[in-house]
Amino acid sequence: MASTVLSLRMDEELLARLRKHAAKRGMSVQDYVVRTLMRDDFDERFKAAVDETERFYGPGCRPGRSRGGPGGQDTGRPGPVHPIR
Repeated sequence: MASTVLSLRMDEELLARLRKHAAKRGMSVQDYVVRTLMRDDFDERFKAAVDETERFYGPGCRPGRSRGGPGGQDTGRPGPVHPIR
């Protein structure tokens, strides 16, 4: 995988906070920032996938939810919980 340089200008206070967060995780500031950007990118892609699913199946329908309401409508609540015997 090829790499490219990205140069950022930030104030000392922000850099100090980034150093502290990275040090807590045993990471360099560069690795911490890249990991944070990758996580944010994943969150955006995941939200886009959820939105697309809702457009396909209809508003209020999310995979994994019970469709136990009248007429099979999604109630937004999980299905019944059965006690362990």
